[in-house]
Amino acid sequence: MKFFSGLLSFVIILFFIWYSFFSLMPSSGTPATADKTQFSTQRALQPLKEITKAPHFHGSEEHTRVREYLVQQLQELGLETEVQEGFVLNESWRGLDKPKNVIGVLKGSGNGKSLILLSHYDSAKVPSFGASDAGSGIVTILESLRAYKAAGKTPKNDIIVLFSDAEELGLDGAQLFVHKHPLAKNAGLVLNFEARGSGGPSNMILETNGGNANLVKAFVDANPEYPVASSLMYSIYKMLPNDTDSTVFREDGDIDSFFFAFIDDHYDYHTANDNVENLDENTLQHQGSYLLPLLHYFGDADLSTLKAEEDYVYVNAPFVKMISYPFSWILPMLIIAIVLFLALVFYGISRGKLKGKAIGKGFAAFLLSLILCGAVGYFGWMLLKIIYPHYGEIQHGFTYNGHWYIAFFVVLSSAIVFKIYRNFKVAKDVPSFYVAPLIFWIIINVVVFVMLKGAAYWIIPVFFGLLSFFILLKQEKPSLILLTLLAIPALSFFAPLIQFFPVGLGLEMLVISCVFVVLLFGLVVPVFGRYRWKNIIALSAAVFAVVLFFVANAKSDFTETRQKPNSLIYYQNADTNKNYWLTYDNILDSWTQGYLGNSPEAANKFITNAAGSKYNTGYSFGAPAPEKSITPFEVRLEEDSVNNGQRSVTFTIIPKRDVHEIDVYTDVETQFSSLAFNGQIVSQDTVNNGYYKRKSNTLVRYFVADHDSLEISYTTNAATDVQFQVMEYSYDLLNHPQFTINKRPKNTMPKPFINTDAVVVKRSFSVANLPKKIKDTLIETPAIDD
Repeated sequence: MKFFSGLLSFVIILFFIWYSFFSLMPSSGTPATADKTQFSTQRALQPLKEITKAPHFHGSEEHTRVREYLVQQLQELGLETEVQEGFVLNESWRGLDKPKNVIGVLKGSGNGKSLILLSHYDSAKVPSFGASDAGSGIVTILESLRAYKAAGKTPKNDIIVLFSDAEELGLDGAQLFVHKHPLAKNAGLVLNFEARGSGGPSNMILETNGGNANLVKAFVDANPEYPVASSLMYSIYKMLPNDTDSTVFREDGDIDSFFFAFIDDHYDYHTANDNVENLDENTLQHQGSYLLPLLHYFGDADLSTLKAEEDYVYVNAPFVKMISYPFSWILPMLIIAIVLFLALVFYGISRGKLKGKAIGKGFAAFLLSLILCGAVGYFGWMLLKIIYPHYGEIQHGFTYNGHWYIAFFVVLSSAIVFKIYRNFKVAKDVPSFYVAPLIFWIIINVVVFVMLKGAAYWIIPVFFGLLSFFILLKQEKPSLILLTLLAIPALSFFAPLIQFFPVGLGLEMLVISCVFVVLLFGLVVPVFGRYRWKNIIALSAAVFAVVLFFVANAKSDFTETRQKPNSLIYYQNADTNKNYWLTYDNILDSWTQGYLGNSPEAANKFITNAAGSKYNTGYSFGAPAPEKSITPFEVRLEEDSVNNGQRSVTFTIIPKRDVHEIDVYTDVETQFSSLAFNGQIVSQDTVNNGYYKRKSNTLVRYFVADHDSLEISYTTNAATDVQFQVMEYSYDLLNHPQFTINKRPKNTMPKPFINTDAVVVKRSFSVANLPKKIKDTLIETPAIDD
């Protein structure tokens, strides 16, 4: 009987670990034959295939085609449509571009605040097809609107569709809308759909300047079928350097947002593998399962009542969907837990159920488990990066076999902690061994109260743990099945969280997963501690971990389905008439070796400045390249005058080829009294403005659209002779008529987050040497390092 109850207990635990993942999202998409009032995954995929025929980064020809297609789609849905365009100067990033937002309006019957449905239609500027990021958001909106209209409803609120542009360049389309479009003034709420991978459940995250209480209540009332949301997620999100268009609405317009983003299969993010084939259809269905009920709810809700002073803790849970309560409950709940714990300890001592020596052994077992498993996670991943140095080519830190590594480290940690507790003979004194985990969890919740209130729902499994503690102290032979059922909240909350950290933050966070295995084990000690076959579990887990490691190892190489990211740049220094092949790669492959050789030299031997990347990497290797006749840009001096000791200059850089980016540099010590780029005046806020207190030589990065030129106006001291350095980028190395580049091997792909497959031309000039008329030949000046 004991064996049967133990086996049943173990099965229940495995089931609820599985169910904690299974219940997060739909298990299948919906067919095209689904009722017209329902969201259909297959119907949504049709426009997605049209959008993702080719990469469509800002300013490309495909970008224009996609924009025109989206206008047509909104018109077919009966929306009033327009394209909003204008230059945006992003002073934080020192970036300039001209977004073209696609806007559609479905008029409501009332005159309340409007609801904005938001996603961006530009893909990442490397050759990414943008199926997930954010084509999935675009088609979620299109299909949900179609289903909404099929229901024959007229909303009370205006519904505004905003397909923003230039999100990948600095959230600039959102800035253009919030600052310049009159529709933004009446916006009451934004529903934003995003992606940072190609699969997994979609997480709901709030963006608000004030309390979230009314937003949380409204979300619960809207009753989406598969809510995945926790206040912890937003607390973590706010700590990261990743913003979305929703951030612009919150910071610049004080407009609240829900945004929904999936983050699994992170290795596809911003790569050529972000295509329709790799997008998880269940994930797309999950996005639709959010928007359609929210559209029905917020289309008629009073959006002027969503602001609140109070914050709520919230978290999704199996069966009940959502749990939420005010922040004001956090401290009382924590105090109650502490008082109950102390009372139970006193009760246990008085009954002779708690023994000092056994409690000490419990602390030793728990601390040893934390130290060993934490060390395995931290040093294990460091060792793997040494064994497999090519993992470093995947800049965002999640390898193709990352899920196998997560499973390996989790299972190995489980084997370690089961073995340790078996050796400490926990079964003889389970109540005493439970003291240490409960103390640790209470301390964790104290820290949460002080530093991370979004995680305050962690106290809930502690209350169930205290109930288990009471049963252990009260009964001589407590029911193992009952104790197992009391462990379900801990399993449901923390099993997905163990996976989330390395998926969302990179495999360097495996150490957190390993530590959480021990913390979760600690809460389940009333069950695990009573198992008589902990050695068998430990041995089985260790064997399984070995199998998982070998599977991960078998999937460690780059293949046609797990491509190596690589990069190649043709760099022409027009000042010195020298040309180079450059790469960002630390490990070359046969394709890059064909241009840089088998023993390339460090890039800094050839150039002293380079455009950086999202992860602050520069060119790694370089080699001489053949000279090509690249048509030079033209510099036209529009104004050069002196008045009251100030020199006012305006000149225009006019590209003579199809370029996508123009970066302008000048010495960081150069002091400007005023600056403007294509008519966009730099503000005089010298406290936060990156132009007047530059930390690098970068003056502006201009992302070109419509074959536009770049006009720069400035004033400076009359005696100052400003020298400029210009870097022109065209992303056409592979199809440029002057180059014959070998076809990239199937086991490689363009490296994301950098400018690759590009022709780069650097030229320098001094304004003092420009004639008053058009200047065709530039004066060579010393290079300026950036």
